[in-house]
Amino acid sequence: LEQEFAGKVKCVFIDPPYNTGNAFEQYDDGLEHSLWLSLMRDRLSLLWALLADDGSIWITIDDTEAHYLKVLCDELFGRGSYVGSIVWEKDKGRRSDTALSISHDYILLYAKNSKIWGSRRNLLVREAHQEGRYKNPDNDPRGPWLQGDNGTAKSASEGSRWPITLPSGRVVRPPNGRGWAFSIDTFETARSEGRVYCGRDGDGMPIIKRYLSEVQDGVVPRSWWPADDAGHNQEAKRDHLNKLLQGVTPFATPKPERLLQRILTIATNPGE
Repeated sequence: LEQEFAGKVKCVFIDPPYNTGNAFEQYDDGLEHSLWLSLMRDRLSLLWALLADDGSIWITIDDTEAHYLKVLCDELFGRGSYVGSIVWEKDKGRRSDTALSISHDYILLYAKNSKIWGSRRNLLVREAHQEGRYKNPDNDPRGPWLQGDNGTAKSASEGSRWPITLPSGRVVRPPNGRGWAFSIDTFETARSEGRVYCGRDGDGMPIIKRYLSEVQDGVVPRSWWPADDAGHNQEAKRDHLNKLLQGVTPFATPKPERLLQRILTIATNPGE
């Protein structure tokens, strides 16, 4: 692969043996710790050479080796290439035969150039429940809006506690120990643009609107991926492997298509 693809690959996803000590039908998942790290080092070094400048590598792992693998990747790729660790809910059930019912795996994410990757990675589609947070209680012609620089925040500065006269005529200040979450200039600009809302009767604490039509087309990926969004192991086994490999004992911990789709949506564009 290296001769043809070095420096050209946009995304690498690997699902290595977790080294849990279990013996699966397909392979033995129990190597001596240092040997496992050595094998991972060799493969990761080669995979890193394949990545383009805006490429990324995603590695699934669990607690058995996750933290050791993180240190190894930091050494190989540089700590500046680390983007983050995603926690994926691989199992929605609960086991009662163990001290702690483990329901997650990690996905370690590294980018060849984290600044370039961060500026080019894709957003995720905004879900219906996320759009539902935008309301239009005052029938604003600009459409649904979300509270933006709203209300108050913790503050020790008297300069953030200036008085505001509401449409009702009442003058309000933040409670003791808090200040406005916006500056005077921001508030006055928003008020001149009709973006300040003080409740239906004009007597509520002021908030500044942020319109759905003005926000970016999508949402920034979070580090917590629930099974409802990214699928889970049982879904992958039931819906994918059992149908694909009829009559064959399936791999015990397959990854669901929705998980891969989510990664590829973030990390790549069609045709790459």
